[in-house]
Amino acid sequence: MHGLTPRQPGPDFIEGGALQRRSNFAKKVIGQRHAFQRRSGFQGAMHIRGDVSYLNHAGHGISILPCASHVRYGSTCRIADPKKGPVPGGCYTGRVKVALAQIDPTVGDFRGNTAKIIDFTGRAQQGGADLILFPELAICGYPPADLLEKPEFVARCGESLCEIARATAKDRIAVVAGYVTAAEHGAGKHVMNSAALVHDGHVKFVQSKLLLPYYDVFDEQRYFAPAARQRLCHLHGEPVALTICEDAWNDKSFWENRLYNVDPVEELMKQGASLILNISASPWWRNKRALRREMLAAIAKRHHAPVVMVNQVGGDDSLIFDGSSLVIGPDGEVIAQAKSFEEDLIFADLEALTGDMREQPGDEDEAMLEALSLGTRDYVRKCGFSKAVIALSGGIDSALVAAIAVRALGAENVTTLGMPSPYSSPGSIDDSRELAKNLGIRYEVVPIDEIFNGFNHALEPIFAGREPDIAEENVQSRIRGSLLMAFSNKFNALVLTTGNKSEMSTGYCTLYGDMVGALAVIGDVFKTRVYDLCRSVNAEREVIPRAIIEKPPSAELRPGQKDTDSLPPYEVLDPILEAYVEHYATPEAIAAERGLDLETVRAVVKMVERSEYKRQQAAPVLKVTSKAFGMGRRFPIAAKVQV
Repeated sequence: MHGLTPRQPGPDFIEGGALQRRSNFAKKVIGQRHAFQRRSGFQGAMHIRGDVSYLNHAGHGISILPCASHVRYGSTCRIADPKKGPVPGGCYTGRVKVALAQIDPTVGDFRGNTAKIIDFTGRAQQGGADLILFPELAICGYPPADLLEKPEFVARCGESLCEIARATAKDRIAVVAGYVTAAEHGAGKHVMNSAALVHDGHVKFVQSKLLLPYYDVFDEQRYFAPAARQRLCHLHGEPVALTICEDAWNDKSFWENRLYNVDPVEELMKQGASLILNISASPWWRNKRALRREMLAAIAKRHHAPVVMVNQVGGDDSLIFDGSSLVIGPDGEVIAQAKSFEEDLIFADLEALTGDMREQPGDEDEAMLEALSLGTRDYVRKCGFSKAVIALSGGIDSALVAAIAVRALGAENVTTLGMPSPYSSPGSIDDSRELAKNLGIRYEVVPIDEIFNGFNHALEPIFAGREPDIAEENVQSRIRGSLLMAFSNKFNALVLTTGNKSEMSTGYCTLYGDMVGALAVIGDVFKTRVYDLCRSVNAEREVIPRAIIEKPPSAELRPGQKDTDSLPPYEVLDPILEAYVEHYATPEAIAAERGLDLETVRAVVKMVERSEYKRQQAAPVLKVTSKAFGMGRRFPIAAKVQV
């Protein structure tokens, strides 16, 4: 557990207005909840015990109880014997029909997320489900990051759970949803990542997450305290293991090198569970779906029990969640699977071991296109925009970004600008115009010749006696960046950058020029993969003109320029970059494994190392590989790396 020791809760109460041994953060949360009482006209008692707090809604028969050891019915409170676990709630009629609600929440949108949860619950009840599962932190959205430091944010989680309980109070269906609870005093952190079981207007059971990932894009140990204990959830006498995402990612029969000393699933199965539930917010990257499926199948076979995993779908900043929710039988076979990269509601009969099976993307290239489209769509719309603008150069990168933008936003919401300079080839404009026609998007040409001449004239006295070089080349790129931002401001459209991972790795890009924009759509896609994705785009018809795919890559910033003037051929470059950037291999190991010249590899590595200052000023990159630039790859800027 990386040095974390679960702590047992203390007997803290609010009684007669006296607060004992509570953290300052918990006091702030309570204050926010009192404010909620005043806003909503709420009348009732507030109680805290250990690491929990809950509201008794007098007159409404609804309780909010983030604790496994308490069950409140109406105006009375039953406290279960801690040795025996929580009081069975009678809220699930055995192993019959379970619904998986694969939703796309927005971080912080409590009103929208709550409405979606209530809507999906109603649809699941109409479909005959007895239990519906929602993803990890579905109520507040994942990942909430430093919003967790705000007491109001945590309080709103409780308020929203209250609303869900009230709205579903008359339904026979039970609801499991992820949300945030306040941690106990002395836990070292303010909050916990929890799952609540709601039925009959009551919270019948709460389990918090035990394994808190702290690698790559995950930093949950920064925010959350681990669960103090784990107990079985009894669903009408059925002992169930309720787990949260990472809790299921530590099976010793599957992982050769485990990250944690404890396996929550194993511990709960030893207590007698016969069913494993897992609510997740598991991000996607290439081949992740197969890995997740194989891991869950191994768990099901090892414990001879069905595994039900619901996963978040949607884009949140750089992260893309694919959904692909699963139900796996005791034999390890998939009996139900939701769509990938779309919201979905599926059903599974856990007695007959049958369920809905949705069609999946044909291969990983098609999956990557769908992922990038989803990430782009959610980034633009969740940021409050609907339109995008792209610089269309006539090259393959901007062509792919335009095709993805159309998938994501619709052709009517995508505008492209061609900004030819004195060094642009006529074919680049013609190819761009043909691409725009094929996609059905607006294409405007704004020549930059006069603007470029004006810059050169202004700089001539300062640059006197020096030959034109990269400075004049980058002026062209920065002119284009300024024009893109002008269009963005005027028409309220986000700029999508078109740089690929090969360029970002080596610094073959211009700060405040072609790096200008709100989102780096293909910043985690190597150049050779760009060609693969373009072929997938053209699978049914020629969308991206053949001339764009076949022309040698060039920035066209000087006469006769080619990418190979500055970089090795991409078929040589990309394997070096993948090994160094994604797997941290040494130049010596890369050269030996690939049969490459060591000096060539070292030259590439030096380009990577000296470009960190550029990458950390870049637009957010949609993550589609196991190691993307951004929050999951943290390196110092001012450093001298020995190569």
